[in-house]
Amino acid sequence: MNSPVDPTATAVKPQIIPRSDHTVSRAHISPNALRVLYRLREGGFQAFLVGGCVRDLLLGITPKDFDVATDALPEEVRKLFRNCRLVGRRFRLAHVFFGRETIEVATFRASSAPSQAEEPIADLDDDETVATEEGIAEEPVAEPEPEPAGRRRDSFEQGADTHRAFDESGRILRDNVYGNIDEDVWRRDFTANSLYYNIADFSLWDYVHGAADIASRTLRLIGDPETRYREDPVRMLRAARFEAKLEFSLDAATAAPIAPLAELLGGVPPARLFDETLKLFLTGHGARSYEVLRRRGLLAALLPTVDGYAAAHPGSLVEKLLIQGLRNTDERVRADKPVTPTFLFALLIYGPVARIIEAMPPERWHETGAILDACDQALREAQTRIAIPRRFSLGVREMFALQPRLEHPRGRRALRSLEHPRFRAAYDLLLLRAELGLASQETAQWWTRLQTVSGQEQEQMADELGGSATPRREGARRGPRRRRRRPASSA
Repeated sequence: MNSPVDPTATAVKPQIIPRSDHTVSRAHISPNALRVLYRLREGGFQAFLVGGCVRDLLLGITPKDFDVATDALPEEVRKLFRNCRLVGRRFRLAHVFFGRETIEVATFRASSAPSQAEEPIADLDDDETVATEEGIAEEPVAEPEPEPAGRRRDSFEQGADTHRAFDESGRILRDNVYGNIDEDVWRRDFTANSLYYNIADFSLWDYVHGAADIASRTLRLIGDPETRYREDPVRMLRAARFEAKLEFSLDAATAAPIAPLAELLGGVPPARLFDETLKLFLTGHGARSYEVLRRRGLLAALLPTVDGYAAAHPGSLVEKLLIQGLRNTDERVRADKPVTPTFLFALLIYGPVARIIEAMPPERWHETGAILDACDQALREAQTRIAIPRRFSLGVREMFALQPRLEHPRGRRALRSLEHPRFRAAYDLLLLRAELGLASQETAQWWTRLQTVSGQEQEQMADELGGSATPRREGARRGPRRRRRRPASSA
């Protein structure tokens, strides 16, 4: 078992693994990432692939994106690439754009600077978010929120370009310190994410036994775990995400402080927790993320009402609905189909909505107004920790408001539901509820068939439905339709 590596020991030199002794091949690296690496080297700078992309290449996984580390300053990177934009206030980064692909280039950082994945980027436009109604694009970033009065504790170190700030719990608020590769490795979070691929000779540089941990599928924090979690509590969510995504085992020392320190997530800006929630649940391993978060005590800190309902009703149909919905979402991600935060948050708050409705008089349980009141309350509770953008929270309301209309379709009014912008998401939720016995299977099948037939047949189905609360079975005899008497005209 590898012993923890001391992040202050910057004199440690890397184990250099030659090309013949590892499996990372340029054939599996993005051509655009190779262009960036080669141009940096031609400009006289060091250039390395670093982080999760190197880890994934060693595991035989196609990386989602490629990150580059270099000794070039951000302004020097911008001079090399016309298609480059500098972003970030807490630490400057260079984004090099190639159509829809962005290669992120970071200057080597000093030992305690924040990692790329931990840093909120402050100067992106408001519309550059990750989550859209069509799917998940680039990972979202958010403006860091001002610290509440009394929580900030600034610490200034010697040196003209060194300015670090911490809060009273030890969390890094600001760090703008450049370094070299021997220092850069120590500010990274996990050993498995700390390998450098050198474009100069195609070797791997390994400072912290990362290659061995990848081979043993072990997730281990660099440095003292409690200190690293206090510096940035989001590292606990990242540990859970990698445990779920990679199916790695958490090193015992890395896992031990998570439950005692979970409440530190309450001091993280809600916009950043929204971003992390999408990474946990909308990148293909949501069902496993839910299990890991509950087991590690992190769901109670991230979404207290969701965890509270699951704890009070273990194995309930509502929890099964959430887990099955997350599995369905995972399948869509793997099939490269679009996913949306609207559906995700409808799944997550289903339990809290049920709790609120069940506290009402039974005669109100199926009223649209009662359902919307419960939905609004559940969303407000969730937003005490996670900043859910309005376009998604409104979508969740509409999904819940459509459930009574879908459960009790009435004549040609039902056809208008097909045109509702949230129909598809609401229909998917109805199917899921019917699968678990929380809605009529017969009604769900009727809506499925309605979407597959011609417009004329849709009208016929709606006419056959008439004013009944539930669809008739195929072949059921239809009674005579009563003609509505026209009211006498007033003279």
